[in-house]
Amino acid sequence: MPLSDLATESGSDKAVVTSSRERILLAAKHLFARNGYENTSTVAIARDAGTSESQLMKHFGSKQGLLATILDRGWAAIIDRVRALSHGEGTDQLVGMLEAIVVELDQDQELKELMMLEAHRIRKDARDVLVSRGCRQFVELFDTALIALQREGQLRADLNPDAMRAALIGMTESLLRSQIVAQRSDLPASYNFEDIRRILQAIVPTFAIGLSPQLKSAR
Repeated sequence: MPLSDLATESGSDKAVVTSSRERILLAAKHLFARNGYENTSTVAIARDAGTSESQLMKHFGSKQGLLATILDRGWAAIIDRVRALSHGEGTDQLVGMLEAIVVELDQDQELKELMMLEAHRIRKDARDVLVSRGCRQFVELFDTALIALQREGQLRADLNPDAMRAALIGMTESLLRSQIVAQRSDLPASYNFEDIRRILQAIVPTFAIGLSPQLKSAR
């Protein structure tokens, strides 16, 4: 069903049609996730949203601008979840931030596919990799936590914070990406959120001061 047919019931039982901007966002997220960014035209998005291509350009400037807005919304929800956390001590707060990514994306399969498969590809219409504003904001939050823990002597001083962040976020994204790939191939990835949580809880503390990684794994 085209998204232009979507409506909600108001108190007076009259159908309230979603704004054209919202319909475009919903249509684009659905089509990008189903067919891929490169295989989805702005014409198809506008048609599915029940509006014009000129409206799409007015609101988002380009197809890439539309994708960036979708990704920003996803990261905003993740950041809101992070800020609502009661931060634990030491590396527990890093685990909580990584879990926020997993929880939020598990609730929105289309967004999960876009963020894991489409977010960092090189596009035909641009040489640079798209890094959305929301992604940068999450990285800043994560870096702030990392650096604070390192300055407090809770994380190993010999590890570069950028490398730690890349390793931890990259590991989390890889776990989610493999789930998506498994749905489209014969790659085995039969694990759930609790399995991912256990992995994070096992690995993140190895960056902390104290026990060596070998002893931590045996603990």
